[in-house]
Amino acid sequence: MENFLHKIKLMIQDKSLRNKILFVLFALILFRLLANIPIPAAAGLRLDEFLSNNQALGFLNLLTGGGLSAISIVMLGVGPYITASIIMQILTMMSEKLKALYHEEGEAGKKKFAQYSRLLTVPLAFVQGYGLLVFLEKQGAIEGLFGFDLLTNVIIIAAGSILLMWIGELISEFGVGNGVSLIIFAGIVARLPAIISQLVFTFDVSQIPTYLGFLLAAVLIVAGVVTVTEAERPIPITYAKRVRGMKVYGGVSTYLPLRVNQAGVIPIIFALSILIFPQVLVTFLSKVDNSTIAAISGAIERFITNPVFSSSFYFILVFAFTYFYTAVTFDPEAISKNLQQSGAFIPGVRPGRSTSEYIAKILTRITFVGATFLGFIAVLPLVMQSLTQVGAFAIGGTALLIAVSVVLDLVKKVDAQISMREY
Repeated sequence: MENFLHKIKLMIQDKSLRNKILFVLFALILFRLLANIPIPAAAGLRLDEFLSNNQALGFLNLLTGGGLSAISIVMLGVGPYITASIIMQILTMMSEKLKALYHEEGEAGKKKFAQYSRLLTVPLAFVQGYGLLVFLEKQGAIEGLFGFDLLTNVIIIAAGSILLMWIGELISEFGVGNGVSLIIFAGIVARLPAIISQLVFTFDVSQIPTYLGFLLAAVLIVAGVVTVTEAERPIPITYAKRVRGMKVYGGVSTYLPLRVNQAGVIPIIFALSILIFPQVLVTFLSKVDNSTIAAISGAIERFITNPVFSSSFYFILVFAFTYFYTAVTFDPEAISKNLQQSGAFIPGVRPGRSTSEYIAKILTRITFVGATFLGFIAVLPLVMQSLTQVGAFAIGGTALLIAVSVVLDLVKKVDAQISMREY
């Protein structure tokens, strides 16, 4: 407790760090204001009840920080930017130029890669904005839009998403932490008062075992995410001795820390983005006039909303994206090359290709543990939902998982800033 208070004191005293935190707070307050400004086609309408009965849109509302429930100008949230990031990272597996740009050209290459993701976000925002408006119209949530009215509302929604992406980038550049993750986190936290008040007003003594089960799951999720996020596998590293003149350099032993979960919260966000698409698509097709298409779509909808299928698919997506994102962001060949250039080696392992294969082997094993655990924690609330028939548990558990991971990342960034100040 004393250490925590000491850090708070340092944060207040350090003008630079204090300004960064205040900038983050200002940006998040601006986001919450934007999330309550409705588009022209839906002034005065809210979708809270409609979203509570649709798990796919409930997940989308989670990613938009409640912007969808208010049919606001930021109802897409950072969804288009996340989709663009997924596409760009998939392309790094297919294009050697993009892979070299991301891994080998340093900070300048990553900035250019991020710029490509931003440019791709623009057309995706228009496509997703149009699709979402048409979907809401088919569901009867908003009145029919045609011609200029439709174009105006699509432009407003796309501009809102691009503005939100820009705010996220500003947070990452001038604030503390990852801007996109913090925006999602702010949306989750903003919903807490409403959730708590709802639980208080609908409190039922007979549901106490259910409440206790959800509380236990929340504690397990928090403890599990903290443990897995902080877990590391150290690989011993030794620097070769070098003689220069009358002095001997090197000969120092250290270690290379490999995190059990290199991807953090990103696989959960990616999986949610993919999970939403088929559910929204079949719900849309089930409302068309053609009886054959409607019947087929209805059968598919019943299948994919089955608790066993949805939980299994969600688990597989989280598991696969954990491996995928780790493969994109962590390159064993680059690590091996850097070690060899700096005169370092792993005891008992030959430099070069053997070192790369050794690191990749260990990374694959520990990522299996991290991906399995992350997938299990992600589907645990869905399992609880199928047992308790309370839909809020599925969304609440995922929100808790994202929130804990974002807070851990933010605490690490703040600690790094404080450590730099002390040095």
